Amino acid sequence: MTPLAIAFTPNYFVPAATMLRSLLNASTDSFEVVCLVTEPIPERMQEKLTRLGAGRFSFRYLPLKGRLKGIYTDPRYTEAASFRLLLPELLPEYDRIVYIDCDIIVRQDIGRLYTETDLTGNWLGVVFEAPIEKQAERFRALGCDPDRYFNSGFLLMNLAQMRKDHVSEKLLEACRVPYLEFPDQDALNQVCQGHVLPLSPLFNGIRTFFIPKYRPDFIRQYGASLWSDVQRDATIHYTGGKPWNLFTVKFGEWWKNYESLPAEIKEEWVPDRKVYRLWRIYQTPFGRLLDGLRNLKQHFA
Repeated sequence: MTPLAIAFTPNYFVPAATMLRSLLNASTDSFEVVCLVTEPIPERMQEKLTRLGAGRFSFRYLPLKGRLKGIYTDPRYTEAASFRLLLPELLPEYDRIVYIDCDIIVRQDIGRLYTETDLTGNWLGVVFEAPIEKQAERFRALGCDPDRYFNSGFLLMNLAQMRKDHVSEKLLEACRVPYLEFPDQDALNQVCQGHVLPLSPLFNGIRTFFIPKYRPDFIRQYGASLWSDVQRDATIHYTGGKPWNLFTVKFGEWWKNYESLPAEIKEEWVPDRKVYRLWRIYQTPFGRLLDGLRNLKQHFA
């Protein structure tokens, strides 16, 4: 079984379940899922996730409210987003683990990646961003090489080595300043420089990887040959707007996975009426036209 850590709150239950559904579709493996939570997940929700896994998921719930006292957390993000910094100490029984955000649709075999990747000498396996010009300046201000700045929503973590090197302490110290735009992600990049193994962009397709306007930035980072592969097969990370709130890149992929959820999970959430209506329209022949218009708008934005 592949150990997997996720963080969510009860109001993020359906996106979390949608991510887990996509994970099942993309892999034949089973998963030990460690849920990092700031408040109790109702028992009915826990039971529904267990049934969703159909024997391929086992769940543990770690209540962690208050464990991050003294560090800066941006009010735009939940406290749970920073719990990944504590994983080496929280999970002494694991040598390695996969961490994944819940605003993701998995389209790659995570179990195979976990089994086949050698992290010896590295703390993390990561996907580097392909920075656009305005991002590069911010990354340099953090003391990071823009071409080596990674997104922290998908991490293959060498917990044993991180414990040995006291990485959690260093990360928490880096988070005590109030000026980080993405506190946990920026801290990970500052502290883990020189200790990360690059992974294929197929494992963490952030928003800019799918926008034609930023194709030159992607090619500069990864080369032209991977562009088409990413469009077709990459795991989708909704790093900008969320598809349950607005019409964003790879909008249909999230909704297709949502629609495949059992009714007992979908009843926990009422979709935004306008966005759901757009999804219904998206499934008609007009859907491709809508995608084309969005891409055109983003190209000239």
